[in-house]
Amino acid sequence: MTRTQYYTATTVDGFLADERNSLDWLFEVETEPGAEFERFIAGIGAMAMGATTYRWVLEHEKVVERPEEWRKYYGERPCWVFTHRTDLPVVPGVDIRFVQGDVRPVYEEMVAAVRDGSDRSRGYGENVWLLGGGELVGQFADEGLLDEIILGVAPVTLGAGAPLLPRRIDGGRMRLTGVRQEGQFAYLTYEVGPPAGARDGAQPST
Repeated sequence: MTRTQYYTATTVDGFLADERNSLDWLFEVETEPGAEFERFIAGIGAMAMGATTYRWVLEHEKVVERPEEWRKYYGERPCWVFTHRTDLPVVPGVDIRFVQGDVRPVYEEMVAAVRDGSDRSRGYGENVWLLGGGELVGQFADEGLLDEIILGVAPVTLGAGAPLLPRRIDGGRMRLTGVRQEGQFAYLTYEVGPPAGARDGAQPST
């Protein structure tokens, strides 16, 4: 079954980036991707992100000039970028799909893509990775399409910036399922249930 997962680093006070949209705070904390991340990424067949996240990758990883850097991180997985902008470049040779509007029809398109067999033939899984930002993830949560949150909590506070998940999700919807430490990061995994409307009859996550 396809699961939609929000895997991200965050500060102790719940920010993804500072007020200048910088991730410098993250790179000041020493860490290396561990075996758990390798297992996570192996299960991913498709990705989604907002325009701000996509622009950050373009600017900081120089993937338009060096598309091999994109493949090093994300492989050949298709990526849906939610944006109203029309001036964003496509990473050469990478399956980037610019979309806008409601997340549910795009989610259904992503699920169809990971189940058609092409991703599995490359050794990828059937899960969807939401890379951010928090508002996009919130839209998936509103629709009952967010199944799991995996947070790498860094020993940093910012006081202000881009919020982790600007939504109220009551404790009845979230259940802690995992806690571990990697270096200075605390990793917390939460199962996310559907909102009340979905429990009362609206279509839940597939």
